[in-house]
Amino acid sequence: MSLFRKLFSSKSEKNKEDIKSTERGKYMPKEELPIDESFTINFKKNGGKFLYCDSLDEVYDNLNNIILENNWEDDKVFFYDKNLEDKFKSSQLNVGSSLSQCTYFITTCENLIANDGSLLVSSNQLAEKKLNEFPNNVIVYATTSQIVPNISEGLREIKSKNPNKIPTNITTIKHFKLQEEKDFLSYGSSSKNLYLLLLEDL
Repeated sequence: MSLFRKLFSSKSEKNKEDIKSTERGKYMPKEELPIDESFTINFKKNGGKFLYCDSLDEVYDNLNNIILENNWEDDKVFFYDKNLEDKFKSSQLNVGSSLSQCTYFITTCENLIANDGSLLVSSNQLAEKKLNEFPNNVIVYATTSQIVPNISEGLREIKSKNPNKIPTNITTIKHFKLQEEKDFLSYGSSSKNLYLLLLEDL
């Protein structure tokens, strides 16, 4: 069952699930979370802001709310993907022609990785630029069908979608809040203030 539908399930269904979970013996293997639920939990742990959308209209509404919340009405946005720029044309965004003049960046991603809550991106989204060359504020538009269990599965999907020419510059975005300098694990990573507009398409 999808996490998003589960949120609206009845109390009686939840009680049945609780009974089932208590019936499991202590030596039984742990039940794994559905990948959509696992992704959401890990993405939020990484500091990402998650907005679930039932329709494209809801995507546009949430995008507008993000812009209002951050006072970006007069600021410029950068699109690398021209098809995505056309998709958001109705939002009447102030589109900039270069990265240096833009406050925020709207993009897609290759996949959403459930086991660590990261976003898999490639040259399809970033060209040959490094993450730290993009604005600190990033809005990612993705669909629920892009959620995969792990990076290996994500890489497999990239290969199957691009059999003739595999994209380059494949990397993950994982840190969505400023890390403390003492955290050596985050050294060299590019933290981003990231919003995810996730459209249900399953």
